[in-house]
Amino acid sequence: MTDAMPAAMPAALELDDLPALAGLRHVAVAYSGGRDSSVLLHMACWWAARSGVQVHALHVQHGLSAHAAAWEAHCAAQVQAWSDLCHVDLRVRRLALVVPPGASLEAHARTARYQALAEMAREAGCDTVLLAHHRDDQVETFLLQALRGAGPSGLSAMPGDIVRDGLRWVRPWLDRPRAELEAHRVAHRLSHVEDDSNADPRMARNRLRLKVLPALRSAFAQADEALLTSVRMAQDARVCLDALAQVDLSAVRDPDDPQALSIARLAGLDPARRRNLLRRWLLDQGERAPGQSQLMRLSTEPLQAPDGRWATPGGVVHAYRARLRWVAQGDAVPRGAPICRVPLQAGRYEVPEWLGSVVIESADTGGIALAGVDAVELRARRGGEQFQSHTGGPPRSLKKQFQAAGVPPWARQAPLLWRGDALVLVPGLGVDARARAPDGQAQWSLSWEPWPAAGR
Repeated sequence: MTDAMPAAMPAALELDDLPALAGLRHVAVAYSGGRDSSVLLHMACWWAARSGVQVHALHVQHGLSAHAAAWEAHCAAQVQAWSDLCHVDLRVRRLALVVPPGASLEAHARTARYQALAEMAREAGCDTVLLAHHRDDQVETFLLQALRGAGPSGLSAMPGDIVRDGLRWVRPWLDRPRAELEAHRVAHRLSHVEDDSNADPRMARNRLRLKVLPALRSAFAQADEALLTSVRMAQDARVCLDALAQVDLSAVRDPDDPQALSIARLAGLDPARRRNLLRRWLLDQGERAPGQSQLMRLSTEPLQAPDGRWATPGGVVHAYRARLRWVAQGDAVPRGAPICRVPLQAGRYEVPEWLGSVVIESADTGGIALAGVDAVELRARRGGEQFQSHTGGPPRSLKKQFQAAGVPPWARQAPLLWRGDALVLVPGLGVDARARAPDGQAQWSLSWEPWPAAGR
């Protein structure tokens, strides 16, 4: 790395006119120590030296390479060398990746990396993160998505400027080729690390970059420009399709449950618009992008299966009483949830084993008597439990009571609250009539509040 900041930089790579940086006092730079991120950090520090902005270099150590510690040390030395020339510091997050069976290492590492970058950016007080992706990366991403059978969303490749989870992610050089960044690195003698995994042919992106793209560019001189034109057209198409999906969603949402869809109204759309709407509906709830085969099933089968269920990447779509409802995996109660006790006194009691909270408040009506045992227990359904919905009515099985009250299947997995041997509360049905205290008598109101799924 050079010992001092140069007096001028190539205009093509300058960050001065980037709207996303206007008025910022802190900015984060994703910094792996590789060629491209080294150039980006160099430019960000040069800009910061003149503007007085604090730069936070964010380094994620995946722990997948034997050289990871050496790369981290290089990044620390590089940032230290520049700390006297501009306001820059280094933040590091070390990961211990455990890739689920059958999952993609590339995808799993990418998800973990962006999560770590977001955490470090927030800790540094930044709301903007700069990423060093360039035009060649964009071309590779488009081709990879095309080879995976992606639609307009995937073919849109990487956005240049997008807000996700409260952070702004900016890629200032998506229209600049890798060669320009490399020329800058060489001209300013910037040191960098070489990631040995970039030559691993087991990685799809590496095979594309090392074998396919050189041949494609040799055969078609304008390949990059043509592919980037397709990216821009896909981005336009995605915007239009998302707008259409929002129009259709406003017409198809169930009026009594904004998160649910009316199956009858969904059937009124043609198949292509149904698939487009369903994709947007799932994404808006935090689901991962469903595959085309899943969308094909979801757009047709619920019209004939009024009580079916369909697995999605991160949850389940339920059809129940003419409605479609998506339930995230994180909303499901863990198997084998144990019996848990909470004190029978006013307060909110978190029960992580059941992914929810018990809320106890004083009440004048509809509650249970204060006298008796001093705690309630949360238990799983075992079968055979009966619930009495109103005074004078017969106790009936929970299944029949749920059906009568219209409680959907995905809402029937909450714990049952017991007071000794007496069932006192069934979430979705309320307090059992046999346990209710007389009106006007001191009593406790009980309720169960499930936690929202993580990440939504």
